[in-house]
Amino acid sequence: MKKLLCASAVVALSAGMSHASGDLAGEQVTVFGPWLGPDQETVEKVLAGFAEQTGADVRYVGSDSFEQQIVVDAEAGSAPNVAVFPQPGLAADMAGRGFLTPLADGTADWVRENYAAGQSWVDLGTYANADGNDELFGFFYKVDVKSLVWYSPENFEDAGYEIPTTMEELKALTDQIVADGETPWCIGLGSGGATGWPATDWVEDLMLRTQSPADYDAWVANEMKFDDPKVIAAIEEFGAFARNDDYVAGGAGAVASTDFRDSPKGLFSSPPQCYMHRQASFIPAFFPEGTEVGEDADFFYFPSYASKDLGNPVLGAGTLWAITNDSPGAHALIEYLKTPAAHETWMAMGGFLTPLKGVDASKFSDEATAKMNEILLNATTFRFDGSDLMPGGVGAGSFWTGMVDYAGGKDAGEVASAIQDSWDALK
Repeated sequence: MKKLLCASAVVALSAGMSHASGDLAGEQVTVFGPWLGPDQETVEKVLAGFAEQTGADVRYVGSDSFEQQIVVDAEAGSAPNVAVFPQPGLAADMAGRGFLTPLADGTADWVRENYAAGQSWVDLGTYANADGNDELFGFFYKVDVKSLVWYSPENFEDAGYEIPTTMEELKALTDQIVADGETPWCIGLGSGGATGWPATDWVEDLMLRTQSPADYDAWVANEMKFDDPKVIAAIEEFGAFARNDDYVAGGAGAVASTDFRDSPKGLFSSPPQCYMHRQASFIPAFFPEGTEVGEDADFFYFPSYASKDLGNPVLGAGTLWAITNDSPGAHALIEYLKTPAAHETWMAMGGFLTPLKGVDASKFSDEATAKMNEILLNATTFRFDGSDLMPGGVGAGSFWTGMVDYAGGKDAGEVASAIQDSWDALK
C-alpha cells in the first residue's frame, strides 16, 4: 500500500506543484544533509517552499559528520526520509545494501530531457540495488564546477591576450606568455595533510579532454588500471604544464611546496608573477581582500581539444538527494526539486549552480555565478571529481602523494604503478 501511496503523490506532484497544495498536510518529511550555518538557513528556505506548496511538515537536520551518521541511522532503522549525499560513492554503497529507495518511474527520462548533459546525471545517480540490478537512486541538486581557469582581465588587456577557446589555443597562449618574458601559470599543491589534491583535479580534467567519458569511468572504477598508458598520458599532460620551469611561477620545483591557497596570489601582484590559475569555483575565497570577481579577477572554461571529438566535458562535484525512508512526502520532495522555483530560491541566495536548463538566469545572485552556470549548461559531459569516487586510500591517499612525487620529478609510469599497487593492496 505504501508504494501505491507514493505513486499517487508522485502523479499529483508531476502534474504541477501548484495543484498539490495541501496533498501532504500533516505529513512529516525529514531531511538530513551536510549543511550547517548559512547553508542550512538557505536549504531551509528551499524546503519552506516545498512545505508551502504541499502542506508537509518538513524538518532539516545538518551535520558535519553526515557520512558516518547516515550509515548508523540506516543500520538502526531510523534513517530520515531523504538524505543529501555530498558524494555518489557512499550513496552507491547504501543502495547496494538496500538502504535506498529507487526514484519514481520516469525520473531518469526527466533528467535526460531537462538537465544539461542529462545522461551524465542519470549515470551518476544510478547504482546497483541489493539484487545487483541498476536503478536510479540519486537526484542531483546543487553542483560545483572545477574546470575553470582564473585570470586578471587587466593583465590580459595590458598584454593583448585573448581568452583561449580550445586547448590548442591555451597551449599557444602559454608559449606566447613565455616568449614575452613572463610566466603563464601559478600552480600550488600544498594543503597540509591533503597536499597533492589540486594535481588530481588537473589529471581528472585532462583525462576528460584526452580520453572518452567511458575511459574516465573505467579508470575511476579501476576497471582501467592506474598505470594504463591512457592514464599515464593524462598525468604527463599535467606535467607539460607543471614540470616546465618556464611555465610555472617559482619554477617547477616550487609546485609541490606552494600552498594552494597562496598560489593564485601571483595573479594580483605587480608586476604579475603569473597570468593563469586553474582551480575550482571556490578559489576566490583565497584571493586578496577586496578582489572583485568580474572586475579584478575573472575565469574561463578550461578548454577541450579542437582536434579531439570529446565535446565540452566539465569536471565538478555536487550533492545528490536520495530516499532513505520511503514515504509519499519523500517522493514529493524529489518532484519539487525538479521545479525551477526550487533552484531559483537558492540561486538568489548565492553559492549555487544547477544543470537545470529551465531556470531564469537573472535570478542568480551575481553575474559571475550566472557565467559559471553557463559553463555547466554548455557541458556535453559532466563527471564527478574522480578522486572522490575512488577508495579513500587511493583518492585521498596514494593519488595525492603520487602527484607530489610526480611534480618533484618522478617518472609518470613509476608513480602510476605505485598508485595501482596501493589500490590492489586494499582488496
